[in-house]
Amino acid sequence: MLIKGANEQSQLYFISPSHPRILDDNSRSKNPRYLQRSPDFSNPIDSYLAKIGTRLYKKIPADKPVVFPITDILPGRRNNPSDKKAGIRPLSVYNPIHYQEFPELFMDFICSLTGKSPSTTGAGSEGALTKGPFNMLIPTTDLNNALLSYILTGYNGFSTVAGYVGKNNRFDHDISILIPELWCRMRKDEKKPKKLIQEGALEKLNDFEYQGKKVLASRLGYRINRTFLFKHFGRIFEEPMSVFTDEMLKPELQDMDDFVDGIHNITEAQKKSALMYFEDGSIDYAIPPLKALLHIMVYGHYNNRTIESSEIRNMFTRDYILSADWYHERLKKKQIHEIIHWQNKINYIENFIKQEINWPINEELKLKDKLNYSKQELKKAKSETYLASLEGTIGLDVFFKG
Repeated sequence: MLIKGANEQSQLYFISPSHPRILDDNSRSKNPRYLQRSPDFSNPIDSYLAKIGTRLYKKIPADKPVVFPITDILPGRRNNPSDKKAGIRPLSVYNPIHYQEFPELFMDFICSLTGKSPSTTGAGSEGALTKGPFNMLIPTTDLNNALLSYILTGYNGFSTVAGYVGKNNRFDHDISILIPELWCRMRKDEKKPKKLIQEGALEKLNDFEYQGKKVLASRLGYRINRTFLFKHFGRIFEEPMSVFTDEMLKPELQDMDDFVDGIHNITEAQKKSALMYFEDGSIDYAIPPLKALLHIMVYGHYNNRTIESSEIRNMFTRDYILSADWYHERLKKKQIHEIIHWQNKINYIENFIKQEINWPINEELKLKDKLNYSKQELKKAKSETYLASLEGTIGLDVFFKG
């Protein structure tokens, strides 16, 4: 919270961290995170014990750092029931854990639809990828890079809920805090989506008709069921089958009208978000799988193929990416950029050395060593070995002129 200085003529302000932020309607935020003390400082013994315990368990020498690698990322969803007075439509159509394959997952990420939060002023498509750009790049550049990184690294699109599950069950952040506790107790092979689907622990949502209108429920991907609870929740709970009711695992059982409207809310917001990339012309710079996805989000098909088409879904596989001509063009563009980068450094250093005024400090700056290093890097950048080493990276957007 900003507080103006005591002197009325003063333009100085200071920050009071002990008061919740003020919202647009002059009410104070109900979100306690804005008053949370950093646990690293308020209770440092916990962090210390975690590091020491890990060091002893893994037998890490005292002179080596203890690292905590991130092996899984499960985005959280802010969900809410309908609020007709505020004009907010339902979004609480997800159960505690969903898995989405890349097409459906990235539709969500492009739109970044969020429900009403007690600490924000509303709900809607408010993700970073849907706001005005924070840089001078074409909007699809960030999407191209993100999608490629997910596909090439084999990212698994699991997500958890916050807020509500259905219209009746409010959890706030309890589930999004609970699931990481479960996830860290599961083996790597147990968390593979294909395995969970094969053993019946994830069930797919399919499109259906409701009151004469098609409901694109397949956009929600897969969700956990009682088989998942039985096989995995026993790591935390003595009675795993009683943790979530059928109404929590299948929110449509609470209110089918809300469930259907929530899905329509999602698909309509996705269409609206995707349409912006057509209106500003950045669709022309989208990589083929992204271009296909944006078309489907707006028009329902791409070259007369829907999202269920094997030709479309194949575009979101690592094998397809690695064999695509447009992908190798990105790698070649990255190589050219590196060559230009090192050549510019060489030119700058050589020009600096030639200037008589700089002679007294040339040796101090070790410019000959830096010049030799730059020439070695230039030679490396020009090699076929370097180009081959780029395979598996996102390369460089072909529109990039630098």
